[in-house]
Amino acid sequence: MGQGMSDKKPFKPHWHFAPKDMLIGGGLMIAVMFGVWLFWPKGGDDLPGVSYKPVYVEAAEMLHLAQVLSSDALEGRAAGTAGNEAARGFIHKRFEEIGLLPLPGFGGYTHTFPVVPREADAAPITGANLIGYIPGKTPGEGPMLLVTAHYDHLGVRDGEIYNGADDNASGASALVAVAEYFALHRPEHDMVIAALDAEEIGLLGARALSRMDGLDMARVALNLNFDMVGRSEAGELYVAGTYHSPELAGIISEVAADAPVTLLMGHDRPEDGPNDWTLQSDHAVFHQMGIPILYFGVEDHPGYHNPSDDFDALTLDFFVRAADTLVMAVQSVDADLQEISTLRREPAGETVQMEGSTQ
Repeated sequence: MGQGMSDKKPFKPHWHFAPKDMLIGGGLMIAVMFGVWLFWPKGGDDLPGVSYKPVYVEAAEMLHLAQVLSSDALEGRAAGTAGNEAARGFIHKRFEEIGLLPLPGFGGYTHTFPVVPREADAAPITGANLIGYIPGKTPGEGPMLLVTAHYDHLGVRDGEIYNGADDNASGASALVAVAEYFALHRPEHDMVIAALDAEEIGLLGARALSRMDGLDMARVALNLNFDMVGRSEAGELYVAGTYHSPELAGIISEVAADAPVTLLMGHDRPEDGPNDWTLQSDHAVFHQMGIPILYFGVEDHPGYHNPSDDFDALTLDFFVRAADTLVMAVQSVDADLQEISTLRREPAGETVQMEGSTQ
């Protein structure tokens, strides 16, 4: 186990402004900040709804980001919208604050890609991934970890805002929390941290990342993907992917033995039918490339793709426990990454595109 926080820091709200090229209007930002100010206490050692003391993650920062991303003011973060751009600005600022580097050879985190909607009368939009880099102990050499979570959601439909607090403000915020730990505790191997756009319209951010010039996908030994990690009354977090790479099951079993949540393997077999998650989030793109994947998420709940998926419906104590568990999992696979790199398979066919297509 690596060193981490021994005690939570008092929560003191502070406001994260996006870079100038990402600001979308003072009214939206003021609404977001005002909402967060109303909800969170201005100090004290305790966080609302959290009794667990995290070992690895900065819980207050993670919860703060999750609430901002799932605010009504961001209007569901649909790809190509102002709310999506604002969400990207907040994540961008956190990448800067925790000290992530841009990918070698690039001047920034933001990597845009065109999206051509399938609807004949719909205008093209621009998607954008945020990609950070944490060098390992031999930068630029050997196998590499790819850690992902999407930050977009469904937007506004029939006049209702789909805030996507669990799907996937939770995963995007946990991604930043995990990245912060490894920015402070250097991993053995290079690590790419990617907040992906346009997952909800066909895994398009992941597709763009997989084809991106300047990122050597041949070095990627494993993809860990976080999607819906903030809500479970049962305290259960699932890992999908060990069916396809059975050699990873032992690593996950060891993590589960010490994890502060109930960590279960499953939802990755063909006989699971619609409960087979192998192709149901961004990790599907990398799975089809032959890269081993570990997808962390909770089972569907009443908020899934529903306007009720709001921040106040998250089980915050579980969410913080889950984030600590994610750090533990990344530690464990990082330690065995050289061996994991031998598990790569031949590429399969591409996953089905749902709504959009990249050029």
